[in-house]
Amino acid sequence: MKLLGWITSLAVAGSLAVLGCSEMPLASSGSLKPTGVGTHPGGVLTAAYQGTLIPKKGDQLAMFAMGCFWGSEGTFRKVKGVVATAVGYSGGTTPNPTYEMVCSGTTHHAEAVLVEFDPKVVTYNQLLEVFWASHDPTTLNQQGPDIGEQYRSAIFYLSPEQKAAAEATAKAEQKTLHSAISTRIKPASTFYPAEDYHQQYAEKVGHSTCPPPRRPVRGVGMRDGG
Repeated sequence: MKLLGWITSLAVAGSLAVLGCSEMPLASSGSLKPTGVGTHPGGVLTAAYQGTLIPKKGDQLAMFAMGCFWGSEGTFRKVKGVVATAVGYSGGTTPNPTYEMVCSGTTHHAEAVLVEFDPKVVTYNQLLEVFWASHDPTTLNQQGPDIGEQYRSAIFYLSPEQKAAAEATAKAEQKTLHSAISTRIKPASTFYPAEDYHQQYAEKVGHSTCPPPRRPVRGVGMRDGG
């Protein structure tokens, strides 16, 4: 498994990012370096769960899919208490998928963001608030201009407590909506880290890459006025 790095060639990103949110222009400077929330090197978390984030003592993990993972990761990196993030592919059937394979629709993966957070600063329920507020959970396999199974809305829970919280907040959110929620609430399966150029993409290019939040985030501390 490749380790996640801070510095990735924007030239490579420009040549490989051919689908999804990739229509957004790249920043002209090749010296951009992500700031703020860090990343941790890869490793095996359990026998059945592969991941790029090994949580520090006291930290927890969460995994979400809500459209283009460039924007999803950028959103969670603004949350106070989020320690590290990584984007990748989960919920599919093909081992070790590439971005091009996922975009073809044959692997059935979702573009997902893995979030390490400090529960003393931000709770899992607060992360769920960010999730529900930051995308349209009623559009099946679509977020804005991005269409395909990889852009589906999903919560991949890592414990019975996370499952219960996800289901409870889904019921509460449904009461505020006119259309049925299509979000899938599933146990977390293998998380395959995306290629290096996808990691912290919004920070590398210097601007947000995906649609703005559907509604204001309530009761959650955000960095940089997010």
